[in-house]
Amino acid sequence: MGIFESILGHVNDFLWSYILIIVLIGLGLYFTIRTGFVQFRLLPEMFRAVTDKQSYDASGKKGTSSFQAFAISAASRVGTGNMAGVASAVALGGPGALFWMWLIALLGAASGFVESTLAQLYKEKDKNQYRGGPAYYIEKGMKKRWLGIVFAVMITFTYGLVFNSVQSNTVSIAFSSQFNINPIWIAVALTVLVAIVIFGGLKSIANVSQIIVPFMAIIYIGLALIVLALNITAIPDMLVLIFENAFGIREVAGGGFGAAIMLGIKRGLFSNEAGMGAAPNAAATAEVSHPVKQGLVQALGVFFDTILVCSATGFIILSAGGFAGSEEDGIALTQSAFTQMLGEWAGVFIAIAIFLFAFSSILGNYYYGESNLAYIKESKTILFIYRIAALAMVVFGTLASFGLVWSLADVTMALLALINLYAISILFKKANILLKDYMRQRKEGKDPVFYKDTLEDQTGIECWERETEKE
Repeated sequence: MGIFESILGHVNDFLWSYILIIVLIGLGLYFTIRTGFVQFRLLPEMFRAVTDKQSYDASGKKGTSSFQAFAISAASRVGTGNMAGVASAVALGGPGALFWMWLIALLGAASGFVESTLAQLYKEKDKNQYRGGPAYYIEKGMKKRWLGIVFAVMITFTYGLVFNSVQSNTVSIAFSSQFNINPIWIAVALTVLVAIVIFGGLKSIANVSQIIVPFMAIIYIGLALIVLALNITAIPDMLVLIFENAFGIREVAGGGFGAAIMLGIKRGLFSNEAGMGAAPNAAATAEVSHPVKQGLVQALGVFFDTILVCSATGFIILSAGGFAGSEEDGIALTQSAFTQMLGEWAGVFIAIAIFLFAFSSILGNYYYGESNLAYIKESKTILFIYRIAALAMVVFGTLASFGLVWSLADVTMALLALINLYAISILFKKANILLKDYMRQRKEGKDPVFYKDTLEDQTGIECWERETEKE
């Protein structure tokens, strides 16, 4: 296991040091500039879109609502990355890692907008719901089914299996640290609960997610605000520390400039998923009147995840001063910081909170795999095998080492993101056309509605017909 983890570490360093960081930041800048800074300019529109009740299909029987699609993607985004991932980044890379998390979120929101708009454009009908995502727009927009299949396999393996082992690993560490519970019992409890929900289907996942995610996020952020209020005079010093460490002005815990950048961007991407190709799978399920609406909703999700939840964790750890040279693994560091700032009860709260975060993330991750397996081939047998494998990886994660599961996640995440970023860079032109169409209608005082005949090239677009075309 040690040799395997070492090999993963070398592959991981190569991918992130020489390829992915350049691509992520470069494309994020490109999309930001070409869309006219859409993620900042249309921030008010994002809040309007997430509560939009109007739908493309008047019967209201197809797809999920914008908010449900937002909740499914948030279920995957808001999880151990926000609590354990941020903690490990700050501990190893120093406070400057937070700055690079913010940067990748601010730029990545533009990538998130593009990928989710494309997912809506190229979605397809599946009985009483919609399916879509990178695999679909790669095949339909780029006419490369083979690459779509490669992506579908990669996201199923990355999210449905590997990322879920990260989630269960964090739960295991949190409960073992706080309650001294044997990881085997944690594996049994978590696996049974996940099995109950995933065998219930997409609607079950959507219903559970839209209840759990807002509830746990509000409480967690609320406690973070209390901690910051108690240490309000220290905030200016924390901000100075973050910016100094971000640019190598002051090295902390031996992390230095390079570690702050790499760990900040790694954990930022793991947490907000902007450009990775995960959120578009949820975005495609929404029933909206214009593809841009769901693109805006998912861009908002990036801000919600990183600027709010990740920052909350980071500030709490800095307030407690527990980042320098910490030997604790991820979530244990967050627990220690909460306990130091609020008392022993806070450690119990974090253990419970991380269980809820991880549980909702496992559900969101699982759905991404299911959706992409359906893209490759509809098969009840394959779906059943996948469900068993997903549950097995939940068990594996509770028993594996912290370093192993995170190294495996980093490698698969990098490969997945490179495929998707290539695809959305090729298809960006259509997303930009849709954005201009949306803005034209908004300026005319209309609630934007899209029809596929707006585009000259309608190849691969199955939905978005005018009513007269359906009859």
